[in-house]
Amino acid sequence: MYLSAEEITWPELTAFLGLLVAVLFLIGITVASWLEYRKLKVSGQQQEDLRQLVRRYEQLAENSMDAQQRIATDVADLRTRTAAIETILRTVE
Repeated sequence: MYLSAEEITWPELTAFLGLLVAVLFLIGITVASWLEYRKLKVSGQQQEDLRQLVRRYEQLAENSMDAQQRIATDVADLRTRTAAIETILRTVE
């Protein structure tokens, strides 16, 4: 049942090699497509992580701004109270 070297004709050998090259080409395209898909998936995940990091930064910046405004209001209130106390102390002297 096995073919010997004398029984294989050039057209058969050419067809077999052509089929082998085609299969290898399809495997190469499949692997390249899969790698590109993985690269896009990883890139998408990195972009989502970056967006999440930016959202966190914006939230922290907003919270910091709110805290700074509250502190500025408290300092202004303390200055007003200090000025009032100084006025009272001057009137007592």
